[in-house]
Amino acid sequence: MPVPDPDASLTDDPQGTGELDEFSGGRHPAFAGLQTFMKMPLIEDPAELKRKKVDVAIVGAPLDWAATYRAGARFGPRAIRQANYMSSAIAHHLGLGLMPLVVLRVADAGDALCPPGDIAAGHRAIEKKVKGVLEAGVLPIVLGGDHSITLPSATAVADHHGRGRVGIIHFDAHADTSEDSWGVVLSHGTPMRRLIESGAVPGKNFVQVGLRGYWPPPNVFAWMKEQGMRWHLMREIEDRGFDAVIDDAIAEALDGPELIYLSVDIDVLDPAHAPGTGTPEPGGLTSMELLRATRRIAQELNLVAVDIVEVAPAYDSAEITAAVANRVALEAISGLAARKLAASQGR
Repeated sequence: MPVPDPDASLTDDPQGTGELDEFSGGRHPAFAGLQTFMKMPLIEDPAELKRKKVDVAIVGAPLDWAATYRAGARFGPRAIRQANYMSSAIAHHLGLGLMPLVVLRVADAGDALCPPGDIAAGHRAIEKKVKGVLEAGVLPIVLGGDHSITLPSATAVADHHGRGRVGIIHFDAHADTSEDSWGVVLSHGTPMRRLIESGAVPGKNFVQVGLRGYWPPPNVFAWMKEQGMRWHLMREIEDRGFDAVIDDAIAEALDGPELIYLSVDIDVLDPAHAPGTGTPEPGGLTSMELLRATRRIAQELNLVAVDIVEVAPAYDSAEITAAVANRVALEAISGLAARKLAASQGR
């Protein structure tokens, strides 16, 4: 592979191939042109994703009618895509010393068609969209949307790879294991319970990090314990330190599952770092902690899918929530790129 020049101009050839192709990020600056993720090509047809040997596809899941408090996450995918100041694939990860969008072929697969007001129809559309990406042999990074979108997304992943083989590492302020939300069984407070009940992901294959605040009540935690779920409260992170808890979470994630699905609710962050979300809860992680953990999980584990949810741009301040969500996706891609390079070098 040619070594790209991180100092190349926007009209140079970052991949060293002698020409600009559609994966080079285009000639427009960040504020101009079609706003796909990181200016990567828009490829909605799964057959084209496969033909062009795409490694990672961004999928939008613009659904927020399952939210129980502040709405607006339907605009999350658009905000995450545009929260970036770089204009091409010359992105250079300074910490890892690699150019992730050169190591991996990344495309934007567009959005699932989520009809307003119909949660079930939206979920079916998301599951179909993610299924198409998986069948093309491509790893999906799904941009929500409220957290209910994890139900169809993770179901598609579990069905594709085999039920029981997939585990979920779940960063969130909330457990999302409620029986229902005022009678609504497909709300953003219920997806993890539905995944367990359906058999898509066994309870013992769940590891949750960052839970805090005043919900859920004891009976929900009792149900979680019965399912074999494991979780780490912010209180534990305060007492033991973030890195020690992540060490344990990774070890637990490897206890049974062969493959890992990463689900990041942006409200796992303290509202100082992510005000633009539907159910903010003070006392959370910092952006640095979340980005480091995301990168490590992608680099060390057999990651097969990611979702990033609950970005509600109307409540954002200076786009900082959208920016960190954008970087969560980019850190996952960077970790995957580092893992690929290490494998190619026999490490």
